[in-house]
Amino acid sequence: MSEPQPLVKIRNLKMHFPVYRGVFVRREVNRVRAVDGLNFDIYQGETLGLVGESGCGKSTTGRAIIQLYRPTDGEVIFEGKNLCDLEEKELHPLRRDLQMIFQDPYASLNPRMTVGDIIAEPLRVHNLASGRKRRERVQELMEIVGLDPRFIRRYPHEFSGGQRQRIGIARALACEPRFIVCDEPISALDVSIQAQIMNLMEDLQKEFDLTFLFIAHDLAAVRHISDRIAVMYLGRLAELADGEELYANPLHPYTEALMSAVPIPDPEIERQREQIVLEGDVPSPLNPPSGCVFHTRCPYAWDRCKMETPAFEEATDGHLVACHLLDQPERRKRRGAGQTQNEKAAPEVEDADDGASPEKGAVVEQSTPAVEAES
Repeated sequence: MSEPQPLVKIRNLKMHFPVYRGVFVRREVNRVRAVDGLNFDIYQGETLGLVGESGCGKSTTGRAIIQLYRPTDGEVIFEGKNLCDLEEKELHPLRRDLQMIFQDPYASLNPRMTVGDIIAEPLRVHNLASGRKRRERVQELMEIVGLDPRFIRRYPHEFSGGQRQRIGIARALACEPRFIVCDEPISALDVSIQAQIMNLMEDLQKEFDLTFLFIAHDLAAVRHISDRIAVMYLGRLAELADGEELYANPLHPYTEALMSAVPIPDPEIERQREQIVLEGDVPSPLNPPSGCVFHTRCPYAWDRCKMETPAFEEATDGHLVACHLLDQPERRKRRGAGQTQNEKAAPEVEDADDGASPEKGAVVEQSTPAVEAES
């Protein structure tokens, strides 16, 4: 059996937003480095999960890949063509193959259009169907995503949140795309509805051979739906690996912290396992740290981390990581089970003034940057 081929290749992708100052004479004084040099491939038929804290550039990455934002620099190669070099007229036919499911099912649908018009809009824009054929195609799409075709004349406000997200999925499927960016499609939904939407997306992927970039905060959901997972921090990739490999053997300190924040349903294991709490705030993308951008919060950082940017390279087969600990693994200090950074610096429990032990099961701090880029 032949190996899967990359459908989308991302090379040195950057998305910087200029910051201006002045009223009468505006001048650029800085740039928000929302995405700052990404390199990875997305293979045909897979789901690549993209996770990270708010403000790390996940949504901006998805929008830049499908050219809703035109990248500042880099390449997005799809079917042998660099999308970043194409004019809008050349890019327009390719947009049929590149679609997006948005995070907010309330804001992403035009409240003045009926459901039929919303789903039919891509068909109209790309001249794929008209008249009776267009209506039949819309009804077919509604059935595919689990909506009653009789609701074709209803407006978005007449549907629940989960039904609205199904409308957004039907619209994304209208042009029979090959690649879909799913920008946190379940974060605004109830837990029970989240499971239904994820199951629907898995069924659609198998039926239509779709490729997904699945952006999310929920690490459990990402693990369930993703073949591979990429971890992002402050506009850069920290780690990328097969889903099960990443959860079983995280190599980057930031990934370790994220995984320790995922609750385990077994209370005995939850009480005994290591908990990692990151100290400090996420630096601003206006002025990211030199060297490794994570060194200001990393418990293993040393001088090299402050001065030299780590290469994003393979540690094992298919497991890529950007960390200097790969060269000097002896610097990685193993903590005791259940011991956090704060516990190491604090006095023993019995010597503390209030006699209270640090709280177990603490989660990773998710502070928003001072000037937050699009997540």
